[in-house]
Amino acid sequence: MPHEALLEDFEVRRRRALAMGGPEKLARRRQANVLNARERIDCLVDAGSFLESGLFGTSVMPGDADNTPGDGKIAGFGKIEGREVAVVSNDFTVKGASSSLTNMKKIGHVKRVATQRGLPLVMFGESSGARMPDNMGARGMGTMLGTDPVQYVRQRETPWVSAILGQCYGSSAWYACLSDYVVMRRGAVMAVASPALASMAIGQKVDPEELGGVKLHSETTGMVDTVVDSDEDAIAAIKRFLSYLPGHAAEAPPRLAVPAGCDEAGDGILAALPESRTRVYDVRRIIRSVVDADTFMEVKPQFGKPAVIGMARLDGRSVGIIANNPMGKAGALDVAACEKITRFIVMCDSFNIPLLLFVDTPGFVIGIDGERQKAPGKIMNFMTALQMASVPKLSVMMRKSYGQAYLNMGGGRNSDDIAAWPTAEISFMDPVYAARVVTWGDDDPAERARIEAEMRRDSSAYDLASIYGVQAVIRPQDTRQYLKRMLEIHEMRPTHGIGQRHLRNWPTTY
Repeated sequence: MPHEALLEDFEVRRRRALAMGGPEKLARRRQANVLNARERIDCLVDAGSFLESGLFGTSVMPGDADNTPGDGKIAGFGKIEGREVAVVSNDFTVKGASSSLTNMKKIGHVKRVATQRGLPLVMFGESSGARMPDNMGARGMGTMLGTDPVQYVRQRETPWVSAILGQCYGSSAWYACLSDYVVMRRGAVMAVASPALASMAIGQKVDPEELGGVKLHSETTGMVDTVVDSDEDAIAAIKRFLSYLPGHAAEAPPRLAVPAGCDEAGDGILAALPESRTRVYDVRRIIRSVVDADTFMEVKPQFGKPAVIGMARLDGRSVGIIANNPMGKAGALDVAACEKITRFIVMCDSFNIPLLLFVDTPGFVIGIDGERQKAPGKIMNFMTALQMASVPKLSVMMRKSYGQAYLNMGGGRNSDDIAAWPTAEISFMDPVYAARVVTWGDDDPAERARIEAEMRRDSSAYDLASIYGVQAVIRPQDTRQYLKRMLEIHEMRPTHGIGQRHLRNWPTTY
Protein backbone atom coordinates (compact mmCIF):
# COMPACT_ATOMS: atom_id res chain seq x y z
CA MET A 1 0.00 0.00 0.00
CA PRO A 2 1.16 3.57 -0.64
CA HIS A 3 2.37 5.53 2.36
CA GLU A 4 -0.67 7.79 2.26
CA ALA A 5 -3.04 4.84 2.43
CA LEU A 6 -1.08 3.24 5.25
CA LEU A 7 -1.22 6.45 7.27
CA GLU A 8 -4.92 6.83 6.59
CA ASP A 9 -5.49 3.27 7.80
CA PHE A 10 -3.43 4.05 10.89
CA GLU A 11 -5.62 7.08 11.70
CA VAL A 12 -8.82 5.06 11.25
CA ARG A 13 -7.55 2.38 13.63
CA ARG A 14 -6.31 4.95 16.15
CA ARG A 15 -9.65 6.80 16.20
CA ARG A 16 -11.47 3.50 16.67
CA ALA A 17 -9.28 2.61 19.63
CA LEU A 18 -9.63 6.04 21.22
CA ALA A 19 -13.41 5.90 20.83
CA MET A 20 -13.54 3.16 23.51
CA GLY A 21 -17.05 1.75 23.90
CA GLY A 22 -18.69 4.38 21.68
CA PRO A 23 -20.37 7.79 22.11
CA GLU A 24 -23.55 6.50 23.78
CA LYS A 25 -21.74 4.73 26.61
CA LEU A 26 -19.38 7.65 27.12
CA ALA A 27 -22.33 10.06 27.22
CA ARG A 28 -24.02 8.02 29.95
CA ARG A 29 -20.89 8.31 32.07
CA ARG A 30 -20.79 12.07 31.60
CA GLN A 31 -24.42 12.31 32.67
CA ALA A 32 -23.56 10.36 35.80
CA ASN A 33 -20.58 12.68 36.52
CA VAL A 34 -18.18 9.75 36.26
CA LEU A 35 -14.93 10.05 34.32
CA ASN A 36 -14.12 7.53 31.61
CA ALA A 37 -10.88 5.54 31.60
CA ARG A 38 -8.96 8.00 29.46
CA GLU A 39 -10.24 11.06 31.32
CA ARG A 40 -8.98 9.52 34.56
CA ILE A 41 -5.50 9.20 33.10
CA ASP A 42 -5.62 12.77 31.76
CA CYS A 43 -6.63 14.02 35.21
CA LEU A 44 -3.79 12.08 36.88
CA VAL A 45 -0.73 12.78 34.75
CA ASP A 46 0.97 15.93 33.52
CA ALA A 47 -0.47 17.24 30.25
CA GLY A 48 1.10 15.60 27.20
CA SER A 49 3.13 13.10 29.25
CA PHE A 50 1.06 9.92 28.75
CA LEU A 51 2.60 7.31 26.47
CA GLU A 52 0.16 4.48 25.85
CA SER A 53 1.21 0.85 25.65
CA GLY A 54 -1.08 -1.47 23.69
CA LEU A 55 -3.37 1.06 22.01
CA PHE A 56 -4.22 -1.41 19.23
CA GLY A 57 -4.80 -4.40 21.49
CA THR A 58 -8.09 -6.28 21.02
CA SER A 59 -9.70 -9.52 22.08
CA VAL A 60 -8.24 -12.70 20.61
CA MET A 61 -11.67 -14.33 20.41
CA PRO A 62 -13.04 -14.79 16.85
CA GLY A 63 -15.36 -11.97 15.87
CA ASP A 64 -14.54 -9.83 18.90
CA ALA A 65 -11.73 -7.69 17.55
CA ASP A 66 -13.89 -4.85 16.18
CA ASN A 67 -15.87 -4.34 19.38
CA THR A 68 -13.03 -4.55 21.90
CA PRO A 69 -10.88 -1.41 21.38
CA GLY A 70 -7.90 -1.55 23.73
CA ASP A 71 -9.40 -4.84 24.97
CA GLY A 72 -11.06 -2.90 27.78
CA LYS A 73 -7.94 -1.84 29.67
CA ILE A 74 -5.76 1.19 28.97
CA ALA A 75 -2.13 1.04 30.06
CA GLY A 76 0.98 3.13 29.75
CA PHE A 77 3.32 5.63 31.36
CA GLY A 78 3.06 9.27 32.37
CA LYS A 79 4.41 11.84 34.78
CA ILE A 80 2.96 13.33 37.96
CA GLU A 81 4.64 16.66 38.68
CA GLY A 82 7.57 15.50 36.59
CA ARG A 83 7.96 12.08 38.24
CA GLU A 84 7.42 8.97 36.10
CA VAL A 85 4.52 6.61 36.92
CA ALA A 86 2.96 3.56 35.32
CA VAL A 87 -0.83 3.55 34.88
CA VAL A 88 -3.56 0.99 34.26
CA SER A 89 -7.10 2.30 33.73
CA ASN A 90 -10.01 -0.10 33.31
CA ASP A 91 -12.36 0.90 30.50
CA PHE A 92 -15.79 -0.25 31.65
CA THR A 93 -17.36 0.80 28.34
CA VAL A 94 -15.67 -2.18 26.63
CA LYS A 95 -17.11 -5.46 27.88
CA GLY A 96 -17.15 -4.15 31.44
CA ALA A 97 -13.32 -3.99 31.44
CA SER A 98 -13.41 -7.75 31.95
CA SER A 99 -10.10 -9.60 32.07
CA SER A 100 -8.92 -11.47 29.00
CA LEU A 101 -5.70 -12.59 27.35
CA THR A 102 -4.63 -9.36 25.67
CA ASN A 103 -5.45 -6.92 28.44
CA MET A 104 -3.81 -9.07 31.10
CA LYS A 105 -0.64 -9.12 28.99
CA LYS A 106 -0.78 -5.32 28.91
CA ILE A 107 -1.05 -5.13 32.69
CA GLY A 108 1.76 -7.64 33.10
CA HIS A 109 4.05 -5.64 30.83
CA VAL A 110 3.40 -2.30 32.51
CA LYS A 111 3.80 -3.88 35.96
CA ARG A 112 7.14 -5.44 34.97
CA VAL A 113 8.46 -2.16 33.58
CA ALA A 114 7.35 -0.33 36.75
CA THR A 115 9.12 -2.90 38.93
CA GLN A 116 12.32 -3.07 36.89
CA ARG A 117 12.68 0.65 36.24
CA GLY A 118 11.45 1.96 39.58
CA LEU A 119 8.08 3.58 38.80
CA PRO A 120 5.03 3.82 41.07
CA LEU A 121 2.04 1.91 39.68
CA VAL A 122 -1.41 3.52 39.68
CA MET A 123 -4.47 1.36 38.96
CA PHE A 124 -7.96 2.69 38.31
CA GLY A 125 -10.23 -0.18 39.28
CA GLU A 126 -13.58 -0.70 37.59
CA SER A 127 -14.05 -4.19 36.22
CA SER A 128 -16.71 -6.86 36.03
CA GLY A 129 -14.12 -9.62 36.60
CA ALA A 130 -13.09 -12.42 34.25
CA ARG A 131 -14.49 -12.34 30.71
CA MET A 132 -16.67 -15.23 29.66
CA PRO A 133 -16.49 -17.27 27.47
CA ASP A 134 -12.76 -16.42 27.11
CA ASN A 135 -11.88 -17.95 30.47
CA MET A 136 -14.14 -20.98 30.24
CA GLY A 137 -12.86 -24.52 29.73
CA ALA A 138 -9.41 -26.00 30.11
CA ARG A 139 -8.00 -24.02 27.19
CA GLY A 140 -9.38 -20.78 28.58
CA MET A 141 -7.93 -21.50 32.02
CA GLY A 142 -4.59 -22.56 30.59
CA THR A 143 -4.18 -19.48 28.42
CA MET A 144 -5.81 -16.83 30.61
CA LEU A 145 -4.76 -17.69 34.15
CA GLY A 146 -1.38 -18.22 35.77
CA THR A 147 0.77 -17.35 32.78
CA ASP A 148 2.62 -14.69 34.84
CA PRO A 149 4.36 -16.45 37.76
CA VAL A 150 4.76 -13.18 39.70
CA GLN A 151 1.35 -11.65 38.93
CA TYR A 152 0.44 -11.34 42.59
CA VAL A 153 3.90 -11.05 44.15
CA ARG A 154 4.56 -7.95 46.26
CA GLN A 155 8.11 -7.20 47.26
CA ARG A 156 7.31 -3.50 47.41
CA GLU A 157 10.00 -2.45 44.98
CA THR A 158 7.77 0.49 44.00
CA PRO A 159 4.59 2.00 45.48
CA TRP A 160 1.28 0.62 44.24
CA VAL A 161 -1.92 2.63 44.61
CA SER A 162 -5.45 1.71 43.57
CA ALA A 163 -8.68 3.63 43.12
CA ILE A 164 -11.99 1.78 43.45
CA LEU A 165 -14.20 3.80 41.11
CA GLY A 166 -17.07 1.47 40.24
CA GLN A 167 -17.70 -2.26 40.23
CA CYS A 168 -14.43 -3.99 41.15
CA TYR A 169 -14.50 -7.77 40.98
CA GLY A 170 -11.80 -10.32 40.25
CA SER A 171 -8.35 -8.99 39.35
CA SER A 172 -9.19 -5.33 39.99
CA ALA A 173 -10.07 -6.32 43.57
CA TRP A 174 -6.93 -8.45 43.87
CA TYR A 175 -4.68 -5.57 42.81
CA ALA A 176 -6.40 -3.23 45.26
CA CYS A 177 -5.70 -5.68 48.07
CA LEU A 178 -2.03 -5.78 47.03
CA SER A 179 -1.70 -1.99 46.96
CA ASP A 180 -0.02 0.28 49.49
CA TYR A 181 -2.83 2.81 49.30
CA VAL A 182 -6.49 2.39 48.28
CA VAL A 183 -8.99 5.17 47.70
CA MET A 184 -12.68 4.38 47.10
CA ARG A 185 -15.47 6.50 45.67
CA ARG A 186 -18.84 6.37 47.39
CA GLY A 187 -21.18 4.07 45.49
CA ALA A 188 -18.37 1.84 44.26
CA VAL A 189 -18.16 -1.85 45.21
CA MET A 190 -15.16 -4.12 45.72
CA ALA A 191 -15.70 -7.85 46.20
CA VAL A 192 -14.54 -11.28 45.08
CA ALA A 193 -17.48 -11.56 42.68
CA SER A 194 -20.54 -9.55 41.64
CA PRO A 195 -23.71 -9.36 43.76
CA ALA A 196 -25.52 -11.41 41.09
CA LEU A 197 -23.01 -14.25 41.32
CA ALA A 198 -22.88 -14.02 45.11
CA SER A 199 -26.69 -14.17 45.25
CA MET A 200 -26.70 -17.35 43.17
CA ALA A 201 -23.97 -18.88 45.32
CA ILE A 202 -25.76 -18.42 48.66
CA GLY A 203 -29.35 -18.59 47.42
CA GLN A 204 -30.45 -15.17 48.60
CA LYS A 205 -30.32 -11.63 47.25
CA VAL A 206 -27.14 -9.79 48.16
CA ASP A 207 -27.04 -6.01 48.55
CA PRO A 208 -23.99 -4.51 46.77
CA GLU A 209 -23.23 -2.12 49.63
CA GLU A 210 -23.28 -4.93 52.18
CA LEU A 211 -21.20 -7.12 49.90
CA GLY A 212 -18.39 -4.64 49.31
CA GLY A 213 -19.39 -1.01 49.74
CA VAL A 214 -17.61 1.95 51.29
CA LYS A 215 -18.93 1.39 54.80
CA LEU A 216 -17.75 -2.23 54.87
CA HIS A 217 -14.24 -1.55 53.61
CA SER A 218 -13.60 1.72 55.46
CA GLU A 219 -15.00 0.63 58.84
CA THR A 220 -14.95 -3.18 59.05
CA THR A 221 -12.29 -4.69 56.77
CA GLY A 222 -9.95 -1.69 56.75
CA MET A 223 -8.96 -2.42 53.16
CA VAL A 224 -9.77 1.13 52.03
CA ASP A 225 -7.58 4.00 53.21
CA THR A 226 -9.56 7.02 51.98
CA VAL A 227 -13.20 7.53 51.00
CA VAL A 228 -14.09 10.25 48.47
CA ASP A 229 -17.13 11.60 46.66
CA SER A 230 -15.84 11.80 43.07
CA ASP A 231 -13.28 10.48 40.62
CA GLU A 232 -11.50 13.84 40.74
CA ASP A 233 -11.22 13.63 44.54
CA ALA A 234 -9.80 10.11 44.26
CA ILE A 235 -7.13 11.25 41.81
CA ALA A 236 -6.22 14.22 44.03
CA ALA A 237 -5.79 11.83 46.97
CA ILE A 238 -3.54 9.55 44.90
CA LYS A 239 -1.34 12.47 43.87
CA ARG A 240 -1.07 13.65 47.46
CA PHE A 241 -0.20 10.20 48.80
CA LEU A 242 2.49 9.61 46.17
CA SER A 243 4.05 12.99 46.98
CA TYR A 244 5.22 11.57 50.33
CA LEU A 245 6.78 8.44 48.83
CA PRO A 246 9.90 7.81 46.79
CA GLY A 247 9.45 6.64 43.21
CA HIS A 248 11.01 3.33 44.20
CA ALA A 249 12.44 1.59 47.26
CA ALA A 250 16.07 2.29 46.37
CA GLU A 251 15.76 6.03 46.95
CA ALA A 252 14.83 8.27 49.85
CA PRO A 253 11.46 10.07 49.90
CA PRO A 254 11.44 13.58 48.42
CA ARG A 255 12.14 16.48 50.76
CA LEU A 256 10.07 19.60 50.17
CA ALA A 257 10.17 23.21 51.30
CA VAL A 258 8.82 24.00 54.77
CA PRO A 259 5.78 26.33 54.89
CA ALA A 260 6.30 29.56 56.79
CA GLY A 261 5.28 29.71 60.45
CA CYS A 262 5.49 25.97 61.22
CA ASP A 263 7.88 26.34 64.14
CA GLU A 264 5.51 28.70 65.95
CA ALA A 265 2.57 26.26 65.80
CA GLY A 266 4.03 24.11 68.58
CA ASP A 267 3.46 26.86 71.10
CA GLY A 268 -0.25 25.98 71.18
CA ILE A 269 0.22 22.29 71.84
CA LEU A 270 -0.75 22.51 75.52
CA ALA A 271 -4.19 23.78 74.54
CA ALA A 272 -4.87 20.38 72.95
CA LEU A 273 -3.87 18.38 76.05
CA PRO A 274 -6.32 18.38 78.99
CA GLU A 275 -4.82 18.83 82.46
CA SER A 276 -7.01 16.04 83.82
CA ARG A 277 -5.53 12.59 83.11
CA THR A 278 -9.04 11.15 82.68
CA ARG A 279 -10.26 13.60 80.03
CA VAL A 280 -10.15 12.55 76.39
CA TYR A 281 -8.84 14.69 73.54
CA ASP A 282 -8.30 14.40 69.79
CA VAL A 283 -4.66 13.50 69.17
CA ARG A 284 -4.92 14.90 65.63
CA ARG A 285 -4.69 18.40 67.13
CA ILE A 286 -1.35 17.52 68.69
CA ILE A 287 -0.08 15.92 65.49
CA ARG A 288 -0.96 19.01 63.45
CA SER A 289 0.80 21.28 65.94
CA VAL A 290 4.02 19.27 65.52
CA VAL A 291 4.26 18.50 61.78
CA ASP A 292 4.59 20.96 58.90
CA ALA A 293 1.42 22.96 58.29
CA ASP A 294 -1.30 21.23 56.23
CA THR A 295 0.82 18.13 55.58
CA PHE A 296 -0.91 15.53 57.77
CA MET A 297 -2.77 13.02 55.56
CA GLU A 298 -4.65 10.56 57.73
CA VAL A 299 -5.48 7.10 56.36
CA LYS A 300 -8.09 4.59 57.56
CA PRO A 301 -9.77 7.15 59.88
CA GLN A 302 -12.90 5.03 60.41
CA PHE A 303 -11.07 1.73 61.05
CA GLY A 304 -9.28 0.93 64.30
CA LYS A 305 -10.22 4.26 65.85
CA PRO A 306 -8.04 3.92 68.99
CA ALA A 307 -5.10 4.60 66.65
CA VAL A 308 -4.46 7.45 64.21
CA ILE A 309 -2.03 6.85 61.36
CA GLY A 310 -1.02 8.87 58.35
CA MET A 311 1.63 10.58 56.28
CA ALA A 312 3.05 13.99 57.12
CA ARG A 313 6.15 16.12 56.72
CA LEU A 314 8.42 17.40 59.44
CA ASP A 315 10.96 20.01 58.39
CA GLY A 316 10.18 19.01 54.82
CA ARG A 317 10.91 15.30 55.39
CA SER A 318 8.29 12.60 54.82
CA VAL A 319 7.34 10.84 58.07
CA GLY A 320 4.82 8.20 59.07
CA ILE A 321 2.67 9.07 62.08
CA ILE A 322 1.39 6.45 64.56
CA ALA A 323 -0.58 7.86 67.49
CA ASN A 324 -2.88 6.56 70.18
CA ASN A 325 -6.20 8.41 70.17
CA PRO A 326 -8.10 8.72 73.47
CA MET A 327 -11.22 9.61 71.46
CA GLY A 328 -11.46 5.91 70.54
CA LYS A 329 -11.84 3.46 73.44
CA ALA A 330 -9.74 5.81 75.61
CA GLY A 331 -6.77 4.91 73.40
CA ALA A 332 -6.86 1.20 74.31
CA LEU A 333 -5.68 -0.64 71.19
CA ASP A 334 -8.11 -3.17 69.71
CA VAL A 335 -7.50 -5.80 67.02
CA ALA A 336 -8.41 -3.41 64.19
CA ALA A 337 -5.98 -0.79 65.49
CA CYS A 338 -3.20 -3.38 65.68
CA GLU A 339 -3.84 -4.48 62.08
CA LYS A 340 -3.94 -0.90 60.89
CA ILE A 341 -0.67 0.04 62.61
CA THR A 342 1.09 -3.14 61.47
CA ARG A 343 0.24 -2.58 57.83
CA PHE A 344 1.37 1.04 58.09
CA ILE A 345 4.73 0.09 59.63
CA VAL A 346 5.27 -2.37 56.77
CA MET A 347 4.59 0.30 54.16
CA CYS A 348 6.82 2.91 55.81
CA ASP A 349 9.70 0.47 56.32
CA SER A 350 9.43 -0.69 52.70
CA PHE A 351 9.77 2.86 51.36
CA ASN A 352 12.31 4.37 53.76
CA ILE A 353 9.90 6.59 55.71
CA PRO A 354 10.82 7.35 59.37
CA LEU A 355 8.19 6.61 62.01
CA LEU A 356 7.02 9.01 64.72
CA LEU A 357 5.00 7.42 67.55
CA PHE A 358 2.83 9.55 69.87
CA VAL A 359 1.99 7.50 72.96
CA ASP A 360 -1.05 7.69 75.23
CA THR A 361 -2.56 4.25 75.77
CA PRO A 362 -3.77 2.26 78.77
CA GLY A 363 -2.91 -0.95 76.91
CA PHE A 364 -4.87 -3.35 74.73
CA VAL A 365 -8.60 -4.01 74.69
CA ILE A 366 -9.18 -7.33 76.42
CA GLY A 367 -12.19 -9.62 76.42
CA ILE A 368 -13.92 -12.40 74.54
CA ASP A 369 -14.39 -10.49 71.27
CA GLY A 370 -10.70 -9.68 71.07
CA GLU A 371 -9.65 -13.26 71.71
CA ARG A 372 -12.02 -14.49 69.02
CA GLN A 373 -10.32 -12.08 66.63
CA LYS A 374 -6.89 -13.51 67.52
CA ALA A 375 -5.80 -10.51 69.60
CA PRO A 376 -2.57 -12.10 70.91
CA GLY A 377 -1.45 -12.88 67.36
CA LYS A 378 -2.33 -9.38 66.12
CA ILE A 379 -0.43 -7.81 69.02
CA MET A 380 2.62 -9.90 68.21
CA ASN A 381 2.37 -9.09 64.49
CA PHE A 382 2.44 -5.42 65.48
CA MET A 383 5.39 -6.00 67.84
CA THR A 384 7.34 -8.03 65.27
CA ALA A 385 6.83 -5.44 62.53
CA LEU A 386 7.99 -2.63 64.81
CA GLN A 387 11.12 -4.50 65.88
CA MET A 388 11.98 -5.52 62.31
CA ALA A 389 11.50 -2.03 60.87
CA SER A 390 14.90 -0.53 60.03
CA VAL A 391 13.80 3.06 59.42
CA PRO A 392 14.30 5.62 62.22
CA LYS A 393 11.70 5.23 64.97
CA LEU A 394 11.09 8.03 67.46
CA SER A 395 8.56 7.84 70.32
CA VAL A 396 7.03 10.64 72.39
CA MET A 397 5.27 9.54 75.58
CA MET A 398 2.52 12.09 76.16
CA ARG A 399 0.41 10.50 78.91
CA LYS A 400 -0.25 6.82 79.63
CA SER A 401 2.12 4.05 78.53
CA TYR A 402 1.07 0.81 80.19
CA GLY A 403 1.89 -2.89 79.94
CA GLN A 404 2.73 -4.61 76.67
CA ALA A 405 1.51 -1.53 74.80
CA TYR A 406 4.52 0.31 76.30
CA LEU A 407 6.69 -1.95 74.15
CA ASN A 408 4.43 -1.91 71.09
CA MET A 409 4.53 1.88 71.03
CA GLY A 410 8.32 1.97 71.10
CA GLY A 411 9.16 1.66 74.79
CA GLY A 412 12.34 -0.08 75.92
CA ARG A 413 14.68 -0.32 72.95
CA ASN A 414 11.90 -0.57 70.39
CA SER A 415 12.41 3.02 69.25
CA ASP A 416 15.75 4.58 68.40
CA ASP A 417 15.11 7.49 70.76
CA ILE A 418 12.33 8.13 73.25
CA ALA A 419 11.22 11.40 74.80
CA ALA A 420 8.60 11.86 77.49
CA TRP A 421 6.52 14.84 78.46
CA PRO A 422 6.28 15.68 82.18
CA THR A 423 2.66 14.50 81.91
CA ALA A 424 3.71 10.92 81.05
CA GLU A 425 2.70 7.95 83.22
CA ILE A 426 4.51 4.64 82.84
CA SER A 427 3.49 1.44 84.58
CA PHE A 428 2.30 -2.10 84.04
CA MET A 429 -1.36 -1.05 84.23
CA ASP A 430 -3.56 1.77 85.44
CA PRO A 431 -3.07 2.04 89.21
CA VAL A 432 -6.85 1.96 89.78
CA TYR A 433 -7.17 -1.44 88.11
CA ALA A 434 -3.95 -2.69 89.67
CA ALA A 435 -5.32 -1.93 93.14
CA ARG A 436 -8.54 -3.79 92.31
CA VAL A 437 -6.58 -6.82 91.17
CA VAL A 438 -4.45 -6.87 94.31
CA THR A 439 -7.45 -6.35 96.61
CA TRP A 440 -9.75 -8.76 94.78
CA GLY A 441 -12.42 -9.87 97.26
CA ASP A 442 -11.42 -7.24 99.84
CA ASP A 443 -14.02 -4.48 100.20
CA ASP A 444 -12.00 -2.28 102.55
CA PRO A 445 -11.91 1.15 100.80
CA ALA A 446 -9.03 2.40 102.95
CA GLU A 447 -6.85 -0.58 102.07
CA ARG A 448 -7.65 -0.22 98.40
CA ALA A 449 -6.79 3.49 98.50
CA ARG A 450 -3.48 2.73 100.23
CA ILE A 451 -2.53 0.15 97.63
CA GLU A 452 -3.59 2.42 94.79
CA ALA A 453 -1.34 5.18 96.12
CA GLU A 454 1.49 2.64 96.36
CA MET A 455 0.87 1.59 92.76
CA ARG A 456 1.19 5.21 91.62
CA ARG A 457 4.71 5.55 92.98
CA ASP A 458 7.69 5.70 90.64
CA SER A 459 5.57 6.00 87.49
CA SER A 460 6.53 9.46 86.30
CA ALA A 461 8.59 10.53 83.31
CA TYR A 462 11.42 11.44 85.66
CA ASP A 463 11.38 7.99 87.27
CA LEU A 464 11.85 6.41 83.84
CA ALA A 465 14.44 9.00 82.88
CA SER A 466 16.44 8.28 86.04
CA ILE A 467 17.20 4.75 84.78
CA TYR A 468 17.63 5.97 81.20
CA GLY A 469 14.38 4.34 80.09
CA VAL A 470 13.79 7.52 78.10
CA GLN A 471 16.56 9.60 76.62
CA ALA A 472 14.90 12.97 77.25
CA VAL A 473 12.10 14.64 79.19
CA ILE A 474 10.89 17.59 77.14
CA ARG A 475 8.27 20.29 77.35
CA PRO A 476 5.32 19.52 75.05
CA GLN A 477 5.83 22.77 73.17
CA ASP A 478 9.41 21.70 72.34
CA THR A 479 8.28 18.48 70.62
CA ARG A 480 8.60 19.75 67.06
CA GLN A 481 12.14 21.04 67.58
CA TYR A 482 13.17 17.85 69.40
CA LEU A 483 11.87 15.60 66.62
CA LYS A 484 13.42 17.75 63.89
CA ARG A 485 16.80 17.41 65.57
CA MET A 486 16.36 13.68 66.17
CA LEU A 487 15.53 13.10 62.51
CA GLU A 488 18.75 14.85 61.59
CA ILE A 489 20.70 12.62 63.96
CA HIS A 490 19.01 9.38 62.90
CA GLU A 491 19.12 10.07 59.17
CA MET A 492 20.24 6.91 57.33
CA ARG A 493 23.51 8.39 56.07
CA PRO A 494 25.62 5.35 55.12
CA THR A 495 22.84 4.02 52.89
CA HIS A 496 21.78 7.41 51.48
CA GLY A 497 18.40 7.24 53.18
CA ILE A 498 17.63 3.61 52.27
CA GLY A 499 16.59 1.19 55.02
CA GLN A 500 17.20 -2.54 55.12
CA ARG A 501 13.53 -3.14 54.16
CA HIS A 502 13.09 -6.27 56.25
CA LEU A 503 9.29 -6.01 55.87
CA ARG A 504 9.07 -5.74 52.07
CA ASN A 505 7.64 -9.28 51.70
CA TRP A 506 5.13 -9.00 54.56
CA PRO A 507 1.61 -10.10 53.49
CA THR A 508 -0.63 -7.26 52.38
CA THR A 509 -3.64 -8.28 54.50
CA TYR A 510 -3.64 -10.18 57.78
